Amino acid sequence: MSDPGSRRTQAMVRGRQADTERRRARVEQALRDLQKAGEEVSVTAVARRAKVDRTFLYRHRDLLTEVHIAERAPAPDAVGGAGVSRASLMADLAAANERNARLAGRFTLLEGRLSQLMGEQVFAEAGLGAPESVERLQQRIVQLEQDHADGKLKLDEALEDLEAARAANRELTRALNQPG
Repeated sequence: MSDPGSRRTQAMVRGRQADTERRRARVEQALRDLQKAGEEVSVTAVARRAKVDRTFLYRHRDLLTEVHIAERAPAPDAVGGAGVSRASLMADLAAANERNARLAGRFTLLEGRLSQLMGEQVFAEAGLGAPESVERLQQRIVQLEQDHADGKLKLDEALEDLEAARAANRELTRALNQPG
């Protein structure tokens, strides 16, 4: 004859196993739904969609592995059907931002040059002064800009040296203050 306590324990174990299986099925369905919808796949997104705690995924390594594989897998593109991964999109965005920064710098440079040429043209047409003096001033500006850049470089090097000295000082102070 079976012990009533043993039957109760077995029923609890079966109930817990059934609950785990239901949650596993919800996680697998959530993962499929996210992939099918082309949404971002992450541990948090899958756990939220499956209505389970993230720790559930970390306790079930096979499910966690599936999520990580899906994270790296290319998402189906809505237009052409080709896969595009999140990492490739982030790389494209970084490259586009870098190109925009370069183009903005080039645009500013060209604007300045256009303004200079138009100013010279107006200056010459108005007969307000000798172009030689403008050329000398421009050369002086270039020299001062170079001196400024050199000074900034020296300052940056001095700041790096200062930070290194401070770090060494901290290490020495720590070593001196340790009992030993």
